[in-house]
Amino acid sequence: MITFNYENDFVIENEDVYQNWISKIITSEGFSEGEVNYIFCDDDYLLNINIEYLNHDTYTDIISFDYTVGNLVQGDIFISTERVAENALNYNVSFDDELKRVLSHGILHYCGFKDKTDEDAKIMRQKEDEKIALFHVEQQ
Repeated sequence: MITFNYENDFVIENEDVYQNWISKIITSEGFSEGEVNYIFCDDDYLLNINIEYLNHDTYTDIISFDYTVGNLVQGDIFISTERVAENALNYNVSFDDELKRVLSHGILHYCGFKDKTDEDAKIMRQKEDEKIALFHVEQQ
């Protein structure tokens, strides 16, 4: 089950469309859907998590806590909508496209994709693009 939780004023319109899309991402990578919680928040909320749990005193757009067991994708994904908005401006893309990139990014980590090396980051970007394109396939 994919759930969306809000710690700020941001709200996803048509949650079911996004939930179905995220489910497709999971199954397209050969995994099964468990409980995945997205928590949308502001920069300060996510900074506090970054400091408390990861000992990083920096702003970030996403932090994921992966509870995947075997092929059952599970976890909590925290997203700063302020970072998403700023990144969209910096990369000259729409907020919606950047949001889709971050939503898919967290799930792709749960499916085993990494982004620490240049080669891994290149593969991750390709997978994100592939999954964003999947969003535009008619949702059933």
